Amino acid sequence: MIYQRLLRPLLFRFDPEWAHDQAIAWGAAATGIPGLLRCASRMHRVDDSRLNIRVAGICFENPLGLAAGYDKSGRAVAAMASLGFGHLEVGSVSAIPSAGNAKPRLWRLPIDHAICVHYGLPNDGAAAVAKRLQDQSISTPLGINLVNTNHGECSDAISPDEILQDYVTAADTLRECASYFMLNLSCPNTSDGRAFFDTPGHLRELLDRLASISIDVPLFLKLSPDWDDAAIDRILQTVDGFESVAGFMFNLSSRRRSGLATPREIWNDWPGAISGAPTKEWMDRRIVSLYRQMDRRRHRIIAAGGVATAEDAYRKLRAGASLVQLLTALVYEGPGVVRRINRGLLGLLEHDGVSHIDDIVGADVDLS
Repeated sequence: MIYQRLLRPLLFRFDPEWAHDQAIAWGAAATGIPGLLRCASRMHRVDDSRLNIRVAGICFENPLGLAAGYDKSGRAVAAMASLGFGHLEVGSVSAIPSAGNAKPRLWRLPIDHAICVHYGLPNDGAAAVAKRLQDQSISTPLGINLVNTNHGECSDAISPDEILQDYVTAADTLRECASYFMLNLSCPNTSDGRAFFDTPGHLRELLDRLASISIDVPLFLKLSPDWDDAAIDRILQTVDGFESVAGFMFNLSSRRRSGLATPREIWNDWPGAISGAPTKEWMDRRIVSLYRQMDRRRHRIIAAGGVATAEDAYRKLRAGASLVQLLTALVYEGPGVVRRINRGLLGLLEHDGVSHIDDIVGADVDLS
């Protein structure tokens, strides 16, 4: 309530990217104050074995994670871990540092509890992120989202070999820091990122190259929500021979803006993708479809899209997700949202007479 009534109105007076940068700076500063982080952890953590879940051989204290895009270069992972998340995902990180797209590149849509994102993958590069992560000790599982470097619209054309090697270089550099890698195959905000993996063979070549350097952490693939079932099926067939691929997640869409209550004249000229509440129902449908298509004995789904309440997270779990991530909810609800969702999940389990969170995964999906 303090955040929503006092801090949020104050922060919303400022440019969205500036406010976000300040939040990361505060988190980075807090990393050097262990006592403060221990206090924050005691305030926010929900310690209950009913929320524990094992995915891809990794033990998660709860299914709720921080989505990539919030802490792009791993500057504040210790602070974010103290908020009670079951896992964190940093990035996207590329082999080479990138400034991302030109500003402005982040906008708020308060009526919709949404943001419009056109960052274009700014990050400090794999080497700098690896060094920074090695200096921050956390027990929370850490995913690292990998992507090919955004060299900017005016750069020379990048060959397929260079794009693929970018992923491999970043993975090799960060391999000691990650609990898992999320391979971003569909960034909506760069020209290379949107369509490169539409070409048959590119994904197989990437997985072959990663196998050649013996990456020993599980891989997840971040897919475009705009791909149809046939495209998803081609992905599933491609990964069938790669046991390192543990599951999937859907990215934001650069095309879908239906259902916004904010007047069109406000956002019509903004580039980028919508994140937050307007994506909720459509993402839920995409999760159900993927859950039906994939080999459920081998693969798990990490879900995002409009998660701001326990009911939102619960619905995604029952739709087939094993883990759930949020980002936009931090902007609108503040850091206390993590504890509220985890406590709410326990209440929903009790209401439904379910003993463990793993028992509801896919419960609402008709597989007949």
